[in-house]
Amino acid sequence: MTDTMIEPALSHPNNGADARSARATRGDLDLEERSSLRRIVGLSTELTDVTEVEYRQLRLERVVLVGVWTEGTAEQARSSMTELSRLAETAGSTVLDALMQRRPQPDPATFIGSGKVEELHQAVQAAGADTVICDGELSPGQLRQLEDKLKVKVIDRTALILDIFAQHARSRDGKAQVELAQLSYLLPRLRGWGESLSRQVGGRAAGGVGIGGRGPGETKIELDRRRIRMRMSKLRREIAGMSQVRDTQRGSRRRNEIPSVAIVGYTNAGKSSLLNALTGAGVLVEDALFATLDPTTRRTSTSDGRTFTLTDTVGFVRHLPHQLVEAFRSTLEETAEADLLVHVVDGSDALPEDQIKAVRQVLVEIGEERHGKMPRELLVVNKTDSASDLQLARLRHLLPDAIFVSAHRGDGISRLQARIAELLPRPEVDVELLLPYVEGSLVARVHAEGEVLAEEHTADGTRLHARVGAELATAVLPFAVVGAPDADGSA
Repeated sequence: MTDTMIEPALSHPNNGADARSARATRGDLDLEERSSLRRIVGLSTELTDVTEVEYRQLRLERVVLVGVWTEGTAEQARSSMTELSRLAETAGSTVLDALMQRRPQPDPATFIGSGKVEELHQAVQAAGADTVICDGELSPGQLRQLEDKLKVKVIDRTALILDIFAQHARSRDGKAQVELAQLSYLLPRLRGWGESLSRQVGGRAAGGVGIGGRGPGETKIELDRRRIRMRMSKLRREIAGMSQVRDTQRGSRRRNEIPSVAIVGYTNAGKSSLLNALTGAGVLVEDALFATLDPTTRRTSTSDGRTFTLTDTVGFVRHLPHQLVEAFRSTLEETAEADLLVHVVDGSDALPEDQIKAVRQVLVEIGEERHGKMPRELLVVNKTDSASDLQLARLRHLLPDAIFVSAHRGDGISRLQARIAELLPRPEVDVELLLPYVEGSLVARVHAEGEVLAEEHTADGTRLHARVGAELATAVLPFAVVGAPDADGSA
């Protein structure tokens, strides 16, 4: 792949004679650079082996990426295109080329402007691509015009992410949520032949209505829209029923005073690896974007015996499609209900602060709808084994309260476990108990749900000094020692 960006004329030693001419040339080049398509070097994944290339051409879509740089730095724009390339590879395609245009805002008709569409068409033909992926969400009009002019399939970033979710969803609720998001995206983008495909007619075919009853009736596209809306309504009812099951499970944990911790973070930041390192859950770990979608909850305990749950949630991404946020809202609500958020950051990423910002934007949106605020957050910088010393030093300065770990090697895991134990809510009722030996089940509950401060085995039974939740405090109230704090914490 060759770089189409033109270097300023001052970079050439032979052009330094005339300063005035050089300044004019630089201005012309800056203007040309701002309005031109620029190829992103290093994103092609085309293989060099001829037999392998022929094999992959039969299996995988051959794509050209195109983006519009409207704001931010050049590094941020390139990072977005690199991420789009990884998304395309995750979806199972071969990236042949990548181009980017500098514009104040995307063209409302063709996304990159009518003049640049022809240049893109030539690049698509030269690369032999069959698909163009745009780094942004296209309107129905932009999608239609680009396909008409480029003569190949055109999709946007949203459709690409939805396709990846459809590939990776495994559970019943995950598949239902992905289908709802796909239908929400498809509904305004349906295209058909309009009135020429009428499915209803008047006259005798309409039951003998006669004059005044003849008409185009319901067209094919209207029928498709109605069916999509009916399917979306059914999916929403199913997802609501699944949400009630999750609410019941969360309610059971709350009644038993079991704290919950939710692992959140950018996609491929290492959330599943961290869950495995903390609990030995053995969930799928893959170096790919959105490798796991279905949330996994495991029960574990702190070093002092307090039980809590750890939940791995779906990953986030820059410009997360609104349809996905809506469809996965019932799953993402697990974060708003948690007592602690473990926010995992990829320490090897070039722009980790952008990842943190993208994740927090979604979390704030969910928190505002649920409670108006989010639980306490613990930042965890993962993949320290892949990050450079300079990058880690910068992150330690940028995130002074974060815990630095490597889930792959196990570095810092013990420190993370200790920090989670410190931040977990502690039972609020202090009790002094004397439990007969026949009440062994209550002793076990105090150990499992409370925090035992002191324990002594006497002739009359087990004497415990512990902190427990309100419900358990009521259950053990008959065995409270006279003169000790009551169940409400008063003397």
